Amino acid sequence: MLKSDEGKTVSYWEASEDLWNKNALVESIETDICIIGGGISGLTTAYLLAKAGKRVVVIDDGAIGGGETSRTTAHLSNALDDRIYRVEEWHGAEKAKLAVESHASAIGEIERISETEKIDCDFLRVDGFLIEAEDGEDDLDKEFEAAHRAGFTAVERVERAPIKDFDTGKCLKFPHQAQFHVLKYLTGLAKAIEENGGRLFSNTRAIEWKGEDAPEVKTANGLTIRAQSIVLSTNYPLLSKMFAKLPAYRTYVIGARVPKDSIEKCLIWDTADPYIYVRTQPENDFDVLIVGGEDHRTGQDDNADEHFGKLVQWTQKRFPQAREILYKWSGQFLETHDGLAFIGRFSSGEPNVYLITGDSGMGMTHGTIGGMLVSDLILERANPYTEVYEPSRLATQSIIEAVPEIVNSTLPYVDWITGGDVSSTDEIKKGEGAIISHGTTKIAAYRDENGRLFERSAVCTHLGCIVRFNSLEKTWDCPCHGSRFGTDGHPINSPAITPLGEIENSSN
Repeated sequence: MLKSDEGKTVSYWEASEDLWNKNALVESIETDICIIGGGISGLTTAYLLAKAGKRVVVIDDGAIGGGETSRTTAHLSNALDDRIYRVEEWHGAEKAKLAVESHASAIGEIERISETEKIDCDFLRVDGFLIEAEDGEDDLDKEFEAAHRAGFTAVERVERAPIKDFDTGKCLKFPHQAQFHVLKYLTGLAKAIEENGGRLFSNTRAIEWKGEDAPEVKTANGLTIRAQSIVLSTNYPLLSKMFAKLPAYRTYVIGARVPKDSIEKCLIWDTADPYIYVRTQPENDFDVLIVGGEDHRTGQDDNADEHFGKLVQWTQKRFPQAREILYKWSGQFLETHDGLAFIGRFSSGEPNVYLITGDSGMGMTHGTIGGMLVSDLILERANPYTEVYEPSRLATQSIIEAVPEIVNSTLPYVDWITGGDVSSTDEIKKGEGAIISHGTTKIAAYRDENGRLFERSAVCTHLGCIVRFNSLEKTWDCPCHGSRFGTDGHPINSPAITPLGEIENSSN
């Protein structure tokens, strides 16, 4: 297990070698279903289809299980992230009820698969508590009433969450939630997929796909995967034009060492915006208290130390036993305009292409719902949640709710007419990056720990926004639509799929 050494940023989660050490695709192949993306949504889809007798291939541009799924805090909940009463306002009472049911069904599916495949992934049923924040924006009374209208009548008002040292005050109790070790779970899924004839390929980057009558996927190394169906299960769907519907956010997490069983095993979320989310994870002789929050739009903030500091301060004020911070990491998630993921057929014109995206802060359950729903569509089985998650559904937020996101996606274009971060590469220290202006040219310059300088065009290859340096992850992030690039310019997150442009006489 990796730990945070002298303040270095390290995730709690660690996968087994069985999950990481998958070979890259080395020849063109044919299959029934090609799944692009090896996180929880892709592997769940692959597992269910492989168990149904389909030939399945999963490809990922990095390690299987090494994307955003590995940056989760692994809450499993049907207490909706955007609150049940808001989903009810946006979708109506019946669809809100189905949304709550679908997330409960996803938790049950993870539990079923874990038991069926004998996956030791620390799955545990726990209660969840929605607590008031000092500057909270959610209405607990509205949420209680909406939960009961949605059929979740076990939700109850309680005087406080059962935390010894943290008096949460009056809150809502959501029973029968759950938690698990996500990468232990994915390791078991991967094994089951392969045992049922599925094939998993890491370090295999898809750059193009087509559906129509002869679906196929093209990879960066010139290979072709021909299939009957394609599933787009990456964080952002490859070659999609959904960027206006999917604003990207960064979120931050810390893991603190606490004495064994010193904190009640439960999930906690507060009503702040952005909200705090809390759980514990067992180790052999201690527990890890995992606390996340401090979300912001991707590329529009570079104060990771401040965000981690606020999480530490919040945690140690309420959990005095959490003195030693072992882990800290960040991740990226995509919001939607109405709190629910986009899951289903890519479009009416591409009936053999399916997508799973828009985790909306509930990636583990949305991803599992995605696997269940898409596998049913491919197998031509009815699914009660098809209409709820239909990707082509119209926006249901009011214009007042939608405008801030639209503005946040367009304001960064003013970077074209502003100066750079520094005037010369001589000002860039080791391990740092900055934007430099040369007339109308914007350059993204990074100096590595050995002093080598990397220079690329600072123009995002998606829609031309100027990228900004992420000093925590050492990446170039687009503040408009969430694309991310490595310091050598290679794309990490879509919607951009091509590298940052080269600069003449660059050290690269």
